[in-house]
Amino acid sequence: MRKLTNNELGRLTIEDFKHVEKTPLMLILENVRSAMNVGSVFRTADSFALARIILTGYTPTPPQREILKTALGATETVSWEHHDDILSVISTLKDEGVKVFAIEQAEAAIQLQHFKKTDGVMTAFILGNEVEGVSQATIDLCDGVIEIPQFGTKHSLNISVCAGIVAWQFLNE
Repeated sequence: MRKLTNNELGRLTIEDFKHVEKTPLMLILENVRSAMNVGSVFRTADSFALARIILTGYTPTPPQREILKTALGATETVSWEHHDDILSVISTLKDEGVKVFAIEQAEAAIQLQHFKKTDGVMTAFILGNEVEGVSQATIDLCDGVIEIPQFGTKHSLNISVCAGIVAWQFLNE
């Protein structure tokens, strides 16, 4: 077995990526503190050709050095925007027909492996602050909550890890 070279991977150019059909999933980051987490989410969004990222509240935005360091160029390929108020973002998205789900631990949460996407409908997953998670006010506006099953002693996963898990599951649902 031989490791493939970068040239053999056949990756898209930035211009080609902008025109490729996107996965109908967007990620919304609510008050994420770490610029490195934000950069990692950008890289994940590029990897899975997600529709866009919405950064809200005090979540850092490009071109911060830490974001660029972990994104490895994905801030140039992934469509993104920033809004101060996540609640108005959710209301607007829902008015546009987007299904919005918080990734959180909550009563009556859907276990990730049981989540069923709706074909032809854009979906948004909200990832919350590294300590506080997704706010209750945000959860109250969502169409539902999705929980990633965990079996160890910790009560949470890093948000960049969550982004990869939920994006992969969404693609393979």
